[in-house]
Amino acid sequence: MATATRRTTAAADWRALGTSVRLVTTDPALLDSCNLLLARHLAEVDAACSRFRQDSELVALDQARGRPVQVSPLLAEALAVALRAAAATDGAVDPTVGSAIGALGYDRDFRLIQDDGRPIRLTVRPVPGWRAVTLDRATDTVTVPSGVRLDLGATAKAWAADKAAALLAEAAGCGVLVSLGGDTAVAGEPPAGGWRVRVQDATGPVDETPAPGTYATVSIRSGGLATSGTTSRRWRRGAHDLHHIVDPYTGLPAETPWRTVSVAAATCADANAAGTAALVKGAGAQRWLAGLGLPARLVANDGTVVTTPGWPASAPAWSGPEAAA
Repeated sequence: MATATRRTTAAADWRALGTSVRLVTTDPALLDSCNLLLARHLAEVDAACSRFRQDSELVALDQARGRPVQVSPLLAEALAVALRAAAATDGAVDPTVGSAIGALGYDRDFRLIQDDGRPIRLTVRPVPGWRAVTLDRATDTVTVPSGVRLDLGATAKAWAADKAAALLAEAAGCGVLVSLGGDTAVAGEPPAGGWRVRVQDATGPVDETPAPGTYATVSIRSGGLATSGTTSRRWRRGAHDLHHIVDPYTGLPAETPWRTVSVAAATCADANAAGTAALVKGAGAQRWLAGLGLPARLVANDGTVVTTPGWPASAPAWSGPEAAA
């Protein structure tokens, strides 16, 4: 995605959580202080939620062997968001896919797996299911059955973007956009005309021509916008072309008629969960999203674009300052 504004803004780009980070503020003088707060927040999220760090709280749950574990309020909140997403999507987004996605070879930072061509055997095996996980928010205690590995990839980055945008807007008193790998959350007073977001098949800098494929530029003033897809995080193992959207019902990459689904919602976490679920649900996704009243743009594998009611019309082109998200 890419964003643009109609008045002076300032932006910073870097990487964290294994993905691109984009911060934009409507007050350029506050960019550096906001960026420091964002870096601290994302470091805390990484320490709590990463499945690639052996010292993370999430990985420590693998060693609990079914025993209740008291976790930090941050991880408890992240787990609560993941479990709520699972319930809202009828299990199409499920945090117990950890073992399944690891078996596909996605067991380290994505930049490290693309050159690993070792063959694997694909086996249909439903994931354990989110109902097997118990979370007590009164004590921030979580119980994960022995052998079950959690993965918060479908929800954690979008939730972190929501949390960061709200935190920074309150601290700085200005409009803030936070994008983590294209999962975009905004808070505070938006620029005149709103935050302009370019929706496309793969996240990229706004000053570069979008990768082949359709794209649209829309304007949002609050909430979040997220694109889920099978085009960006793809790799090959042996004879198999794989992607990171796992179907919990098979434990394998989802077979879907859509290559990307973009959704606008009250929060980025809700938008991302809905988009990911739509990929898993397949042919019925457009009707499902419309039934929830969620504005969405779905791009089929052949490039055909369909939208649900409420999806904003494409914003007119202009030459103002831009920021990537």
